[in-house]
Amino acid sequence: MTRDATRQDRDDSTLPPPPSPAPGLKYRRIVLKISGEALCGEGNFGIHPDTLQRVAAEIAELSSLGVQIGIVVGGGNIFRGLKGASAGMDRSQSDYMGMLATVINSLALQDALEKHGVPTRVMTAIEIRQVAEPYIRRRAMRHLEKGSVVIFAAGTGNPFFSTDTAAALRAMEIQAQAIFKATKVEGIYDRDPARHEDAQMFTKLSYDRFLVDRIGVMDSTAVTLCRENKLPIRVFKLTTRGNILRVCKGENIGTVVEA
Repeated sequence: MTRDATRQDRDDSTLPPPPSPAPGLKYRRIVLKISGEALCGEGNFGIHPDTLQRVAAEIAELSSLGVQIGIVVGGGNIFRGLKGASAGMDRSQSDYMGMLATVINSLALQDALEKHGVPTRVMTAIEIRQVAEPYIRRRAMRHLEKGSVVIFAAGTGNPFFSTDTAAALRAMEIQAQAIFKATKVEGIYDRDPARHEDAQMFTKLSYDRFLVDRIGVMDSTAVTLCRENKLPIRVFKLTTRGNILRVCKGENIGTVVEA
């Protein structure tokens, strides 16, 4: 075992007992999907330290209430596979580069969470044992039950699948109660709110309507997986402080996609 992996391979028995779930919570185990772009703040590239710390603080608050949290982070703030492919790169090669970008974001988020006192594990679909442990479903569930936040990095480990699909897949594997899709807008709209002032936001949306209207907030493969397994999707604005907790309490924040 390499010395670099020490933080990942600590015995869970050394952790304090996880907090009991706070009353009033609708969801006790979730997968939070954060886009890579959300971590770059007002910029277009890289990781904005203040934004990273703010997101980590909200996740730490939620974890302290006893919510078991899995996280999938995108890599679009560093490299996006589709952009590489559109520029002439081999699609598989560019997708693997995008997966490595998600590992960078995951390690940054892990560091921020641990600075807030939250035990955090990074599990990767591509083996990088020097910095993270490989994804094993039963081990991930044990980490969650012991009170650790688990960050699922490197997507599904396969090209041609988005991190949205990875979030849906991991949510079903760990038996999460919902996917929280944190975005830069309030929810799902009938048209782009940045271009149309009269855009109307949906509070509820069916899986079928989402797929038929080809709404671009989440890819169709991920939504189809959620539909087949009756897993609700909550889409809400990440930059509004407290939204993650409000959604966990079942407040009418953003848009819910369900049957």
